[in-house]
Amino acid sequence: MVAGFIAAQRADFQVPHATGCRALGVSQAWFYKWQHGDPSPAHARREQLKVAIGRLFAAHRGTYGSPRITADLRDEGWAVSENTVAALMRELGLAARRKRRRKQSTRQGRGRWRAPDLIGRKFAASTVNRKWYGDGTEIPTDQGKLYLDSVLDMGSRRIVGFALGEHHDADLATSALQMAVAVRGGKETIAEVIMHTDQGSEYTARDFRDACGRCGITQSMGRVGSALDNAVIESWHSTVEFELRQLEHFTTKAAARRRVPTWIEEYNHDRRHSALGMRSPIAFELALQAGDQDHEEESAA
Repeated sequence: MVAGFIAAQRADFQVPHATGCRALGVSQAWFYKWQHGDPSPAHARREQLKVAIGRLFAAHRGTYGSPRITADLRDEGWAVSENTVAALMRELGLAARRKRRRKQSTRQGRGRWRAPDLIGRKFAASTVNRKWYGDGTEIPTDQGKLYLDSVLDMGSRRIVGFALGEHHDADLATSALQMAVAVRGGKETIAEVIMHTDQGSEYTARDFRDACGRCGITQSMGRVGSALDNAVIESWHSTVEFELRQLEHFTTKAAARRRVPTWIEEYNHDRRHSALGMRSPIAFELALQAGDQDHEEESAA
C-alpha cells in the first residue's frame, strides 16, 4: 500500500519518488524493488512458497492452519519454518475456519445402571486398543436427519468404527462397536480395551452392554452433563459437524451415506495430528507396526 501510494503521488501530482520515500520513511531501493520486481532467488522462492501454501490450503478446504500446512510442505521437500508459513498465510489472507462448540444432545438412560468412570479425564493411551471413546452426532440432509455413531481409538486417534442410521439408539451404537471390533481383528486382540462414553441411553441399554461383554470390553462413563469427561470424542464430532455440516450440503440421505464413510477414510489416512508427530492415524499405526517388527527381529537375532 505504501509503495502504491508513492507511485500514485508521482503519477497524479508529479511528486518525485525520492521525495515520497523520504516523507514515508522507506528506502528508494525498497521502492524500486517493488516497482520493477525482485529478481532475487529468495523472492522467487517466496512466491513459489505462496503458491504451494495456497494450493494446500485449498486442498484441505480451508481447514488446515499453519502447523499442518507446514507439515505438508516439509513432506513435499520444503525447508520452511512454521512462523514463515504463518506469516505468508496472513499475507495471503488465509486463516483456518474455526470450529463451533458442539451442543449437548445426550439423552440420559432411565435405568439405574451406570458404568464407573475408569478414565477420570486421563485421556492419553500409550498404544492402540487400550482406550476407545464413543459418541454420536447428527448429519442433516434436505430429506431429514441421519445419525452417526463413532468409535475412536485414542492410541492413534483413528476412527475404528462408525455407523450411520435413521435412529440414534443402541442398535446404531452397537453397529459402530461391532465394526471397531472387526477392524481391530476380533475380540482376541482387544481384551484390554476400555470403552468410554457418556451416559446416553444407547450406551446404558442392555443390547450395548451385552455386546461389550461378549467382546471382553470394559465400559466406562463420564459424569452426567460433563462434556469434558468425554472431551476426546466430543472434539472429533465437533470436527465432523464443522466439516460435514457447515462446509458441505447434502440434498439426500443417500448422498450423505456415500460421502460420510469416504470422509472418515480421508480423515484416517490424511488428517495430521500434532500429538502424533504431525502424522495421520493410519501413518502413525504403520509406524508402530514397523517399530514392533524391528523389535521382534532384534530379539530373534
